[in-house]
Amino acid sequence: MASLLRTASRLRPVAARSIAFQSSKMTPAVSFAAQRQYASAAASATISNDVEQPFFPDEPKGPTVKTAIPGPKSKAAIEKLEKVFDTRSLNMMANYNQSYGNYIADLDGNVLLDVYAQIASIPVGYNNPALLLAATSPEMASAIINRPALGNFPQHDWAEILETGILKVAPKGLNQVFTGQTGSDANELAYKAAFMWRRQHERGGAHVEFSDTDIASSMVNQSPGAPQLSILSFKAGFHGRLFGSLSTTRSKPIHKLDIPAFDWPQAPFPVSKYPLDQYSAENAAEEQRCLDETERLIKEWPQPPAAVVVEPIQSEGGDNHASPAFFRGLRALTHKHNVLFIVDEVQTGVGATGKFWAHEHWGLTDPPDMVTFSKKAQAAGYYFGNNELRPNKPYRQFNTWMGDPARALLFRAIIQEIDRLDLVQNTAATGEYLYKGLERLAQAYPSEIQNLRGKGQGTFLAWDSPRRDEVLKKAKTVGVNVGGSGERAVRLRPMLIFQKHHGESCLSLPSSSITHTDARLADIFLEKLEKVFKA
Repeated sequence: MASLLRTASRLRPVAARSIAFQSSKMTPAVSFAAQRQYASAAASATISNDVEQPFFPDEPKGPTVKTAIPGPKSKAAIEKLEKVFDTRSLNMMANYNQSYGNYIADLDGNVLLDVYAQIASIPVGYNNPALLLAATSPEMASAIINRPALGNFPQHDWAEILETGILKVAPKGLNQVFTGQTGSDANELAYKAAFMWRRQHERGGAHVEFSDTDIASSMVNQSPGAPQLSILSFKAGFHGRLFGSLSTTRSKPIHKLDIPAFDWPQAPFPVSKYPLDQYSAENAAEEQRCLDETERLIKEWPQPPAAVVVEPIQSEGGDNHASPAFFRGLRALTHKHNVLFIVDEVQTGVGATGKFWAHEHWGLTDPPDMVTFSKKAQAAGYYFGNNELRPNKPYRQFNTWMGDPARALLFRAIIQEIDRLDLVQNTAATGEYLYKGLERLAQAYPSEIQNLRGKGQGTFLAWDSPRRDEVLKKAKTVGVNVGGSGERAVRLRPMLIFQKHHGESCLSLPSSSITHTDARLADIFLEKLEKVFKA
């Protein structure tokens, strides 16, 4: 190992030159020296009401649209890919060598302002120099080429990697983690932990051995070894596409058709009126209705729920919000009925809502039992604090990889960038600014922006559009990549480095007077969105 690290150390300058070469082909050109300049400039960037220094000084000043999307080169690449890979869900054919900061490029020279961020999963910008440096470290090289089967052969510094990364940002009260591969995997692992916890309690504790009946019946998928338990989820929720997680996903039929499912309960999620604070009485009544039905299902469902799983903001299901009081009510119900409370922060976590974890907005008196994560973390898993959520025997929560040290190292570098640039605060401030701009557009174009929502939730914003799919398509023609959710919602998922503006505020100016010389990110987006509405 020592020899390997010495060799990797000697190769590091070569890797740095390789990065510089790749970066020199980007638009705009960014040399390795310029990347280092970026690091020092970005480190001193501050957020103020007057002047805002850009986190990526060398990123494009605005979008560039040269061809239809997809253009001829992209079409050729798509045709080639289609022969070996299903491309029917393709959004665009990206050129990541040419993507930088908040901008995603394609093969035809089109460079789009990306407020979708790979389905909310790019945290600190394309080709972020700090992540490039982390990716070329000897530590990363070892993790990649010697990927350990963590359950059997963990690397010697795995505890340190977790403590300085994933666990450094653990939700309050949750000091342990079980790492996984994807968001779906994270949720399924949490479900398994909940079932094992429930049966352990029913047997009388972790010290009680499995009975012969438990063991024999488990092998033929019968109770009590395969118990008749469930996970309660909510209408329009999304928790993944694997078998267990899919049984808790309720967002779209296309996700579930033809797949056998467990007979698990679905509670109603509040159908809120927006803005939430203007309809507080109506929303409170709706939330109480949903809490009452949730309690009924917990008490009466034939397969008793071992846990309740919920998203802080239902994302794939249409960006549906509820008040902190609703989630506090859910927590109270899980305590009352001795059911675990799992918060799915796969999409809302890692700073997207102006808090590092969205459930921090709720004001809980005690933490959730488990919090699942993935997406912007670039790693995956679930946090927990109760030792009883560790299985009583080895190999019960187990697979070959049990996560990935390379991804944990990347998450650590992401956390360091978030801390260094105060990106959670940036997201909160940018979200407030962006929401006000969208309110102005909603007043000017009331048929285009309906049920604007996400106030006070960072840049996790959405609205309903009667011509949603057309809006998403036309946005690309003006240089913006944006996504949808549910049946008719337009959702914003910009990166944490997405900023308000720098220089004079443009919010009070008519959109026709905003130019790329005085506009920055949020202002450019609002300007381009208005062009779509006018068209």
